[in-house]
Amino acid sequence: MTPKKILIVDDDQHLLIGLTARLKHHGYSVVTSMDAVSAIAVAKRSAPDLIILDLGLPAGDGYLVLERLKELPDLAMIPVIVLSARDPVPNKQRSMEAGAVAFFQKPPENHALMAAIHHALGETTALSAFLTT
Repeated sequence: MTPKKILIVDDDQHLLIGLTARLKHHGYSVVTSMDAVSAIAVAKRSAPDLIILDLGLPAGDGYLVLERLKELPDLAMIPVIVLSARDPVPNKQRSMEAGAVAFFQKPPENHALMAAIHHALGETTALSAFLTT
């Protein structure tokens, strides 16, 4: 089976490296972008199954990326998880209204982030499938 592909859009090189390693360890394929403009181009080219998006980006912010994604039919249905250092009080609601499926403040708690990724991708573990039957 082909691994699910996740696009990480963040200008923090250390976060990209750490999150990429974590996701690859969990069996995902990872592509990255470090600014708002290239994020759309990388999403078009790589057709990710999920996008993890920072709000504070060079060349436009994450809200611009969310807006552009929703305007493009081939990208509009890709789930987006926002991962940001910005104040969560106004930004979580705004992110969700813009189409994000989850919001995490940096640094994210590993288990919660992975659970959100699994949920956004429609993945279930044997244990969760057992518990819901």
